[in-house]
Amino acid sequence: MIIDKNTIIKTQHGKPILVDLFYLKNKQNKPIVIFCHGYKGFKDWGAWDLMAKTFANAGFLFIKFNFSHNGGTIEQPIDFPDLEAFAHNNYTKELNDLDTVISWVFKNSVISKEGNLKAISLIGHSRGGGIVAIKAEEDSRIKALIGLASVSDFKSRFPTGEAFTSWQQNGVYYVVNGRTKQNMPHYFQFYEDFAKNEEHLTIKRAVSKLNIPYLIIHGDDDSSVRIEEAKELHKWRPDSTLKIIANANHVFGASHPWDKPILPEQLKTVINQIITFIKDLTFYIEGK
Repeated sequence: MIIDKNTIIKTQHGKPILVDLFYLKNKQNKPIVIFCHGYKGFKDWGAWDLMAKTFANAGFLFIKFNFSHNGGTIEQPIDFPDLEAFAHNNYTKELNDLDTVISWVFKNSVISKEGNLKAISLIGHSRGGGIVAIKAEEDSRIKALIGLASVSDFKSRFPTGEAFTSWQQNGVYYVVNGRTKQNMPHYFQFYEDFAKNEEHLTIKRAVSKLNIPYLIIHGDDDSSVRIEEAKELHKWRPDSTLKIIANANHVFGASHPWDKPILPEQLKTVINQIITFIKDLTFYIEGK
């Protein structure tokens, strides 16, 4: 298996994107999967490497990356050494980052030899599920969409009431990272960018207009994103496929760090469902 870690891609925002590539080198026409991490996430979190290897062994070319302003750096892509970058992040930047990665895929000579550029699927976890939904609706290069524990609305994630007023007045609010114990800042530009682009950043609008296959996977014991959000996404796109994983939490049994050599059973189930979903699609069958 070829594993190419931490390729640097320049962005329009001044911060780089780090990209990982997993595939079996055989010059076969492999479907391409691009994975987007969620809020306070990163490409090397927990069992994501094992997930990437599983997809590669199943015949896919798998790509995962760090959003440019997720708080990681080139030197330290794991965790959040650059909280200033984190404070400047917003949904528009993440959509632009995803577009940059997709465009890089089309320019990459290795991917053009090993991957099928007509068979690109997006997977997004949590907040990343909203990002990929918006991108998939507007970008004809994307042929299938998968949401893992995906949010259904960005606006509801912002503070309200006195907390919002304080944020507006002070210019920053902090969220404690329960694992690293960092106070992670958000500058008020985060909300200002959303308000300026609210229609574009409305997940319901994007999902309702989707015209590609859409798989929604959610755990019924998710304490971070309510299972009702998965049901909302499915309601907005009735021809989507909704899979509920019994007793699964927000990360389907994984944790960080993940030192075991095998996937947690619930995440393994999720991956198998995604692989089956994609292999049933017309573009996969025609590409073989």
